[in-house]
Amino acid sequence: MIAVLAGGVGAARLLRGVLAVHPPGDVTAVVNTADDVVLHGLHVSPDLDTVTYTLAGAINPETGWGLVGETWHAMEALGRYGGITWFNLGDRDLATHLYRTQRLSEGAPLSTVTAEIARAWDLGLRVLPVTDDRLRTMVTVPVDEGEGPEGDVVEIGFQEYFVQRRHDVAVRSVRFDGDDDARPGPGVLDALADADRLVIAPSNPIVSIGPLLAVPGIRDAVAARRADTVAVSPIVAGAALKGPADRLLRELGHEASVVGVARLYRDLAATLVVDTADADLAPAVEAEGVRCVVAPTIMSGPDEAAALGRTVLDA
Repeated sequence: MIAVLAGGVGAARLLRGVLAVHPPGDVTAVVNTADDVVLHGLHVSPDLDTVTYTLAGAINPETGWGLVGETWHAMEALGRYGGITWFNLGDRDLATHLYRTQRLSEGAPLSTVTAEIARAWDLGLRVLPVTDDRLRTMVTVPVDEGEGPEGDVVEIGFQEYFVQRRHDVAVRSVRFDGDDDARPGPGVLDALADADRLVIAPSNPIVSIGPLLAVPGIRDAVAARRADTVAVSPIVAGAALKGPADRLLRELGHEASVVGVARLYRDLAATLVVDTADADLAPAVEAEGVRCVVAPTIMSGPDEAAALGRTVLDA
């Protein structure tokens, strides 16, 4: 059994690679829900949907999110009315959010709805939200011009930071609203305890893996399995392949390198897989008390993802 802590595009691609070399029925993805947002009255779960669409072979390969061949008529009509359009929802993608919102309004927990959506896409593996409870990433950033005096800060939701402001502002702090009261979703702790191998996907350590570990009980559960846990660095040659992970690490006082990732994960993972571009840093990684495995980690296609999946399972 394999359990993967997952969030975003990098995790979805690694999961695709793992499924190429391991039976899907023996894989569980524990997925970040702190990016979730309510827009137009609809409950949107970006990381859950990115994992689902990627593993279904339906993801837009150019963006890494949304559906391939998508149309945008609803957003175009919404813009005509002056509605919120900074977060694009494609016409077919809307069906996922409509269904999720309907089922949640009927009293079904997010874990049940997620299982129903995974079955509809015939995924094979288990996709578990990290929690059924409300958990939201909140980001403190400088105010925009005209919002307040220069030097003031404002706390905004993750999607406002990531999409509306294009993650192009310096982050002062990050917190996870609801983390004190959130409980691990059904099956999550069992998956972490029973897996032969735990994997921390190459996701943003701060805002993708961080929320998972903030849910009470999950950090301890992963730490208890440290010897069996392999992490994959999302940082290659000092930079993130996609998104603001490198900048967030620096802005919050961490080193944006594989060594910095090793420091963040050293109590959780006994092994860190780093890209060949960082081979010279392997001794520094191991000086942090983490075994370093050097291998190609850039998943430019299915073959590269499968090779990384095999590396992670063999590490």
